[in-house]
Amino acid sequence: MSLFDLAMPAMRCLDPETAHRITVRTLGAGLGPVDRSQAPSALRQRIWKLDFAHPVCMAAGFDKSAECWRGLQRLGVGAVEVGTVTPRPQAGNPRPRLFRLPDDRAVINRNGFNNAGLEVARARLVDRDRRSGIVGINIGANKDTPDPVDDYVLGMRRLAPLADYVTINVSSPNTPGLRDLQGEGPLGRLLTAALQVRAEVCSEALPPVLLKIAPDLAEGQLQAIVETAIECRVDGLIVSNTTIARPDSLRSRAQREAGGLSGRPLFSPSTRVLAHAYRAAAGRLPLVGVGGIEDGATAYAKIRAGARLVQLYTALVYNGPGLFRRIRDDLAALLAADGLARIEDAVGLDADRLADG
Repeated sequence: MSLFDLAMPAMRCLDPETAHRITVRTLGAGLGPVDRSQAPSALRQRIWKLDFAHPVCMAAGFDKSAECWRGLQRLGVGAVEVGTVTPRPQAGNPRPRLFRLPDDRAVINRNGFNNAGLEVARARLVDRDRRSGIVGINIGANKDTPDPVDDYVLGMRRLAPLADYVTINVSSPNTPGLRDLQGEGPLGRLLTAALQVRAEVCSEALPPVLLKIAPDLAEGQLQAIVETAIECRVDGLIVSNTTIARPDSLRSRAQREAGGLSGRPLFSPSTRVLAHAYRAAAGRLPLVGVGGIEDGATAYAKIRAGARLVQLYTALVYNGPGLFRRIRDDLAALLAADGLARIEDAVGLDADRLADG
């Protein structure tokens, strides 16, 4: 057990945002735990010409301004996604804006893309040794931008050459109007413009571009998004962001706070959306599963629903940084118990059942 794990009870006594800032600064200073163990070979995958040692990755939202990606890599993650990064620095919404729901193993946030801006993030990534691990960059739009497409284009222009992959985030519920970009027409315009710029600034190797979508989509909306992504030659989908829904099962005091809900209550609805997306994509797009992953069983369920990779964040609040290794090793055990040789053999096995259920 690491010092980080021992400190978790004390950290949970602090305001959530204060605890998060302490953690980011500690990891950024190189004082976090280090996992030197080797991932089981059955978990290795090559996706988008990138070699993932295992599928358990750090989601965007934790390292918003590329402050601690090296420390996160040392935790033994499959990949780190920094951001969401906006062109100009953005303070975000007023505090308090981050709330723990301990009885529900969940979090509500209404941060509003608080980050130091793309030039600061760029400076922290420009000298990165790509052999150290996979780093994706999640880009978004400033709250007050006249045309959000311009912000995504600028983010792509300045950050794509530094990224192993780029995620276009149009699904945060905390920036007014952002989710409107998931509509078929606006989405097509955005993706076309962003991918054109990628081709202009990345002449040698094009980093894959992923689209992160909301869980609060009707099946028809999801189908349209998948088809638009494929037509525009997007490389993958991340399913999904936080939800604006509030299940009746919530018990914690902060349950009615405004913002996006993540953690355990998001697992079932986001996994159903993932299964629908897998069926709609029909093998044409790799998918990344996010939402409510807290152990090997929930990670494996995402993979069987259609995900090639999984990402997590909220569960770290309750389970500590050793969670990545525990999930990784549990995945290998679950795979072996099912008699499957490699992790990709499990992808989508339950998708039809979940989509029809």
